[in-house]
Amino acid sequence: QVRLKESGGGLVQAGGSLRLHCAASGRTFSGYYMGWFRQVPGKDREFVAGISSTGSSPYYADFPKGRFTISRDNAKDTVYLQMNNLKPEDTAVYYCAAAVSQARVVAGLAEYWGQGTQVTVST
Repeated sequence: QVRLKESGGGLVQAGGSLRLHCAASGRTFSGYYMGWFRQVPGKDREFVAGISSTGSSPYYADFPKGRFTISRDNAKDTVYLQMNNLKPEDTAVYYCAAAVSQARVVAGLAEYWGQGTQVTVST
């Protein structure tokens, strides 16, 4: 089992930045592909970014490219999402996920999920 907990969300003005953390406990997730997703009430959960077990192959949905950066520190069992130039449409609950493959991460079929952290971007 891998237990994931997100932190770092909050309220920011448009154009501001946040850095989300996802910390693992129970066992290390160094062997897992990791991803970030977001969800707005009434809409489907949306893939944001993913990263390989080694951190060598970050990948993104189209919308966050140039603004968001995913990274991980396996020694700390932590994955990060640096979000810059935030926009009101980025407002959502952001979730961390761990999966056994990249395909499962992108498809939203991760084996483990956190509880989410709220990000609110005001105009």
